[in-house]
Amino acid sequence: MKKKEVIEMVDFAVTARKYKTQLTNKYKNRKVWVNPNPYEIQSSIPGTVISIAVNEGDLVKEGDHLLILEAMKMQNRIQMPFTARIKKINVSPGDKVPKDTLMIELEAEGEE
Repeated sequence: MKKKEVIEMVDFAVTARKYKTQLTNKYKNRKVWVNPNPYEIQSSIPGTVISIAVNEGDLVKEGDHLLILEAMKMQNRIQMPFTARIKKINVSPGDKVPKDTLMIELEAEGEE
């Protein structure tokens, strides 16, 4: 006897019309988006760390220069997005970093 395959259907609405559809495996197995942590400076592109302009424990103001990341023969200045203290530096000059590598950890201004 043949087994019946169960197909899961999902309802969704587009401009006041309701439809049923079957979700693909690619959609079901996708990586779920996670809100980025503002206290982590990550590499947005793969590259090489050229120089680091801060030290652990430094209080850095918004817009201050943190490090230079070279990617595709361009030097990209990574700047501080807000005022905070440098908690930990996870890279050193000359390191090759892939995309989304945690380079610098921050902590709120008053924490210690």
